[in-house]
Amino acid sequence: MALSSLEKKDLISKFGREKEDTGSPEVQIAMLSANIDSLNNHFKDHHKDHHSRQGLIRMVNRRRKLLDYLKSTKLETYKKTLKDLDLRR
Repeated sequence: MALSSLEKKDLISKFGREKEDTGSPEVQIAMLSANIDSLNNHFKDHHKDHHSRQGLIRMVNRRRKLLDYLKSTKLETYKKTLKDLDLRR
């Protein structure tokens, strides 16, 4: 369920401000979105897995808070991130 190191490197190279940037909101949002997508696929097979569903809800809430922060500080980056990740808000 967790992202592999190759997937993380790809996300960092695409959304990061620098080569080793893992702390910027854009990278964190991208990583959370990838984890959320993988968990959604997991729930198609394991619909009674309520413990993982709690983790999913936490990830969605964390992503929402990061998106709110990004929207209040850098509106253009927020719009670009939403477009790149195909998120609707």
